[in-house]
Order: sequence, then C-alpha cells, then structure tokens
Amino acid sequence: MSTSPQLAYVGLGSNLESPVEQLREALKELATLPLSRLLAASSLYASRPVGPQDQPDFINAVAALETCLSPLALLDQLQALEQQHRRRRQRHWGPRTLDLDLLLYANNAIDVPRLQVPHPQMTARAFVLLPLAEIAPSLNLFQQPLSAWLKRVEDQGLERLPDA
Repeated sequence: MSTSPQLAYVGLGSNLESPVEQLREALKELATLPLSRLLAASSLYASRPVGPQDQPDFINAVAALETCLSPLALLDQLQALEQQHRRRRQRHWGPRTLDLDLLLYANNAIDVPRLQVPHPQMTARAFVLLPLAEIAPSLNLFQQPLSAWLKRVEDQGLERLPDA
C-alpha cells in the first residue's frame, strides 16, 4: 500500500452486453474500491474497435481516482471488477464486457510483467486522450501538454454520447 494518496487514471471500455450500462455500473464500483475515492469521471464516448473490426463499437470513459493502493494492488482490484462483469480474454483486442486499464499512477513509470504505466498505447488512442482531457485538461504526458497529443488523434472519429 502507498503511504499517502496517489492520483490514478483508469480507462474504461465495453462493447458487449449493454456497454453503456457496463460502464455506468463500473464507475459506481470504482467509487467503492478500498482505500480509494473516485474524484471524476468523463463523459461516455463511442469509438471504433482497435484491431479486429468484426465486433461492435466500444463505449469508453476515463476515471480519476485518489488511492492509497499500490499500483499492483489497484490493478488486482480492477481485474477483479472485470471478472465480476464476466470478462473473457478470448482474443487480443477482441470484444469484452468490461476493460479497465490503469493509464497513469501519480508520476510513476512502472514496467513489470503485469503492468506498464503510463499505459503504452494511450497517446495513440483518442478514446483515452479525449476523455482524459475532459477531466484533466492541464495534464502533461511525456513532457508535452495533453492538447498536443490530442491533435495527433483527431481523425479517429470519436463520438461523445449525450449525458443521461
């Protein structure tokens, strides 16, 4: 466990079994994680799948957490939530009921077999950057403002869903 609260960002995605409801439920569950507090959640966004295109579009969001959990303990909690949502890992970048990715953990760089933080693909994905910018507009990634990274993914066709 971390001795003091750390700021972490979590990417959420779903394209199976009522994806909007999967994400809304997951956000409620993130708010109940031990030694953690949900600080903010972005709007929901629809995006085309990365990888195999023979699957439904995804619904995505990003959440900010304040947590005293270590990065690996937080990852364990996120993976437990995925399992509660009946996540099946049948193919790389395939369809899923719930995907929770630890994007950032404080200013830490982590590279262990189970976890890479910052998330290695986040700067190439509008479905991460746009919701992240919504809740943390002044964030810098790799010594560049988030706005600079956003310009590189403008063509990815993200659609913000109306707030419900």
